[in-house]
Amino acid sequence: MTNRLSRAKFFSLSSKPSISMQMMWVGLTITILFILIAVFSPLLENLGLLQDPQEFLSNPIHQAPSFEHWFGTSRQGYDVFSRTLFGAQVAWQVVILATALSLIIGVPLGMISGYLGGRVDKILIFFMDTVYTLPGLLLSITLAFVVGKGILNAAIALSIAYIPQYYRVVRNHTVSVKTELFIEAARAMGANTWRVLTRYLFLNVIQSVPVLFTLNAADAVLVLGGLGFLGLGLPSETAEWGNDLRLALDALPTGIWWTAFFPGFTLTLMVVGLSLLGEGLNEFVNPKFRNQ
Repeated sequence: MTNRLSRAKFFSLSSKPSISMQMMWVGLTITILFILIAVFSPLLENLGLLQDPQEFLSNPIHQAPSFEHWFGTSRQGYDVFSRTLFGAQVAWQVVILATALSLIIGVPLGMISGYLGGRVDKILIFFMDTVYTLPGLLLSITLAFVVGKGILNAAIALSIAYIPQYYRVVRNHTVSVKTELFIEAARAMGANTWRVLTRYLFLNVIQSVPVLFTLNAADAVLVLGGLGFLGLGLPSETAEWGNDLRLALDALPTGIWWTAFFPGFTLTLMVVGLSLLGEGLNEFVNPKFRNQ
C-alpha cells in the first residue's frame, strides 16, 4: 500500500511540473542554443558559410535583410548576421571568465571568513560590504577605465562586483555548517584547518553557487552590453552586441531597424535564458520553494 502511494505521488509530481521547472527547461534550451552558436560560429566561418564579422569593405552599406545578408548590413558595411552570431562567442568568453574569477576569489574567502571568525571575519565583512554597496555597472565602468579594453580586462572589470555575492553566500553557509557534529568530529580526530575546509566544508557550503553563477552570468551579459554601448570593455571592431547597438543608434530614426533589432533581441534572449535557468536551478537547491 505504501509503495503504491509513493508511486502515485511520484507520477503526480512528475506529470505536473511547476511553472519554474517548465521555465527552467526553456532557459536550458536557450542557453544550450547560445553555447552551440558560440562553438560552431568559427567552424561555419572556416567553411565559408559565415562571413568574417570584421569584414566590411566588400559589403554594401545599410542593405536590408536579404538572402545574401540575412540580417542586413550596418552603416560600416558589417554583416549583421555574422556579428550577431559571433557576439554570442564574445559574450560567453567574457561572462565565463568574469564569473569564474569572482567564484575563485569569493568562495575561498567566504569559507575562511566563516570558519575562522574573529578579526579576519570582521575585516572581510567590512571590505565585502563596502564593495557590495557600490552599483555594479558603475563599478564596472570605473574599472574598465583603469584596466583598459580587451576580453580579459572586461572580465576583470565585471568580476569585482560579483565577488561579494559569492563571499556572503558561502560565508553564511560556513557559519551554520561548522557547528555540525561531523565538523567537530573531524577536528577532534586531528584534522587541520585546510583539511576541514577542503574535505568536509567545501561540498556542504556550495549548494547555492551554481544558481548564483547562472544569475551572475545573466547580469554579466547585461553589464557587458552596457560597457559596449558606452564604448568601453572591448575594442570597437570586436563583434559585441552592446557596441553594435551604439553604432546602430544614428541610423535608427531613418528606418534602419535591423542593425539595432537583431543584436538587441539576441542579447535579451540570452539574458532571459540564463535567468530562467537560474530560477529553475533554485528549486533544486532550495526544495522548500517547490511547494510554494
